[in-house]
Parts: sequence; structure tokens; C-alpha cells
Amino acid sequence: MDDAIKRNDLSHVVAADRAHVWHHLSQHKQYEKIDPRVIVEGKGLRVWDATGRETLDAVSGGVWTVNVGYGRESIANAVRDQLLKLNFFAGAAGTVPGALFAQALTEKMPGMSRVYYSNSGSEANEKAYKMVRQIAHRRHGGQKWKILYRERDYHGTTIAALASGGQEERKMQYGPFPEGFVPVPHCLEYRSQWGEVSDYGLRAANAIEEVIEREGPDTVGAIILEPVTAGGGVIPPPEGYWPRVQEICRKHDILLIIDEVVCGLGRTGTWFGYQNYDIEPDIVTMAKGVASGYAAISCTVTTERVFEMFKDDAEDHLSYFRDISTFGGCTAGPAAALENMRIIEDEGLLDNCLKMGDRLMGNLHALMEKHAVIGDVRGKGLFCGAELVADRATKEPLPEKQVAAVVAAAMARGVQIGMTNRSVPGLNNTLTLSPALVVTADEIDRITDAIDGALTEVCGT
Repeated sequence: MDDAIKRNDLSHVVAADRAHVWHHLSQHKQYEKIDPRVIVEGKGLRVWDATGRETLDAVSGGVWTVNVGYGRESIANAVRDQLLKLNFFAGAAGTVPGALFAQALTEKMPGMSRVYYSNSGSEANEKAYKMVRQIAHRRHGGQKWKILYRERDYHGTTIAALASGGQEERKMQYGPFPEGFVPVPHCLEYRSQWGEVSDYGLRAANAIEEVIEREGPDTVGAIILEPVTAGGGVIPPPEGYWPRVQEICRKHDILLIIDEVVCGLGRTGTWFGYQNYDIEPDIVTMAKGVASGYAAISCTVTTERVFEMFKDDAEDHLSYFRDISTFGGCTAGPAAALENMRIIEDEGLLDNCLKMGDRLMGNLHALMEKHAVIGDVRGKGLFCGAELVADRATKEPLPEKQVAAVVAAAMARGVQIGMTNRSVPGLNNTLTLSPALVVTADEIDRITDAIDGALTEVCGT
């Protein structure tokens, strides 16, 4: 930690924050009595706040973003050097880092070839939806305009992104929503919608086709899915799910959009989460880990087939993708992303993700043996969750306030963990863990030790 933080009084910063900053996802009534938390510095997995308190961050910036850890001087230098040379030019023209990162990125994504830049995951998904709608008008007489989404999945915070989100609590009070977004059932076998079935993955995938047939295949243009559901409960797909989903999409000429905003750039131990499941998507969106939070960047990546649909008639003034993202022209994003990718490769962070992910899952299973309040443990790579229940036999969810108390008790032990919240009414009961890909075995153990102590303190088991 910078000694200056210890020496300097930052009360004026805290006061300015309280008086002027409108925080994300925060009820500000509390700040009439307590100080807001102001983060001042980070290094590796550790962060320090304005009081000088150190915390081990097991959620990579609070929202699964800082994949390569804090304090990466080489990324900061890459961004600085690029900004001095050229900070911005509108995306109708190219830039050096934009071209080089697009090439490097698509080399990690066989079958994908074109990169559209914007700023956030929400925006990346909006671009995908606009592509689907424009294709519907140009190729299908405006008919294949509906976009399917899965219960419990999350795709962003704009109105259209919320319309395509499967987390009802996040959508409350923001309607009415635009038409054409249609839900399909979730794929969490622990909370099966069909009771005990012999092949849950196949059953959950077939449920998608049932929705397609109900809506009419000629009206459905795309489906958007997370490779591993994130904020809806950390849900890896059951066996057999993805091959059947791919088959259904091809059968009905439906574009498959994979939302890699959380899983992309190494979180699951592969460059992209979908690469664990032999999927061939048409469109892939990404943000968070693309530059590990060192600069704002998101990407909507397509196959050449999708790209060609927007350049087939040069005489038609409506034939191209008529979209713009002003700050998608900022060069800091791809410059940071290039260095971020180099770090992942050179430091072997995909392998570390798999090794430390195995350790984390092993530790969580050990905690499950000790604490009856853990009903299920699931995850992929360094993206793991533990669902807390009041009763294992009935799977009654642990009340959200108690889950939040577990998170607070872990924080009191110097470890910040996450939980599902504002997502599925009555089912915001999963602890979430996504430490940076540089995490060590000792840090993994410290994280689960904190959870162990927190569960004992709050739940008495």
C-alpha cells in the first residue's frame, strides 16, 4: 500500500463522495449515518480503502472484471503511450490498436472474423440485437425479429438489454419494455422445473425448441445465452445441453449469440466460456475482462457470414450496419486489451485458472461437508458459486438478509466475496466467487477460510 494513503487524511474525498456521487446499485439512505466506501489503491488481489483498510478481493473489482489483477504497470504504460500518440478517432476510420487487437482476438476465436467496438457489455449486446433486427428486415421480410433469452441470464442494464434479461427483480419498475424478447427456461438442474429427469440437459434444451415452435420459427431470429449463467446463480450448463441448443438453432435458422461479458478472456480457463462446450456461435459479445478494467472496451464479434449480410448491395443506402458508438473509437481500450491478452498468455493464466479453480471447488466441497447450509456447489474455472439453503432436503433458500450477513462476515475477516442479488425474487441465495486469474493457492485458502468462519458465525453450522 502507498504510504501516502496512511499519512494523508482523505476525509475530504469521502465527504465529496457522500455529497456528489450517485453510486451504482446503492440505497443512499445509509450514507446519512455511515461513510461510503472509497477504494484508493489496488495491487494483485488486494485493495485498500480511504481508511487504509486492506481487503482481499475475491470478485475481481466487485463485478468480475479485473482478470489480471490490480496494479499492472505495463497496461498503464501501453495506454499512456497510445493516448499520447492518438487518443481517439471516430470508428468510421481504423486505428493501429483497434486493428491489431481485432486480429489478435479473432485468432483466439476460430470461425469468428469481425470485431465491432463499443464501451460496455450492455452496449455490445444492443449492437447484436440491432444486427438481428436489421437482418430480419433485409433477409426475412421483417419476420424473424424475435430474440429469445434464458431465465436467470443477464445481458445488461439498458432498456432493451433488460428486456432480454432473465432476472425479474432487475427488471422491476423499468417497464414497459420493447416487444420481441421472449424467455426460455433456465438450465439449473438443482432447481429443476420438471422434477427428476434422466437427461436434464437435453430436457432443458428441448424446452427452447418448444418456445420456438410456440412462437413460430419464422418469427425467431436469434437466441442470446451466457455460456455459464453469472448473476443468476453461477450455473454451468448440464451435460448434453449445448450440443442440442446448437442443433436447434441450425434447424430453425436462428442466430446464436453468446454473451461472454463475464466469462470471456480466461475466466473459465479457456479464452472464452463457449469454447468449453464445442459451440459455433454466430455472434459473441464481451466486455469486463477484455481489458481487465484498465480501459473501457466491449466487442461484438461476428462470423464472416453475418458480416457479409451488411455489405451485399453497395447501391442500397440502408444495406450497411448504420450504428455508431462514439467512444468505441477510443484507442485506450484496444491498447489495454492487447497488453491484457499478452499477460494472460505469457504468465500462463489460463492454466492457473484451471488449477486454482480446481482448488477453489475442492475447498467449497469440503465446506459443503461441514456446513449443512450449503445446498449446492457449482462453477467453471475461477467462476464458482455456493447456493445457501435453510433446509437441504426441501432446498428452501436461505433468506437474502442472511446471505448478505455471510458476505458481511467474510468482509469483516478481510475478504470480499459476492452474492446473487436483485436478480431472482426469493432466490438471491448464492455466494459468488471470481478472484483474479493470478490468484495463488494461499489466497484461495484464505478466501474459503473466511467463508468457513462467516458461515459458522451467521448460520451456526
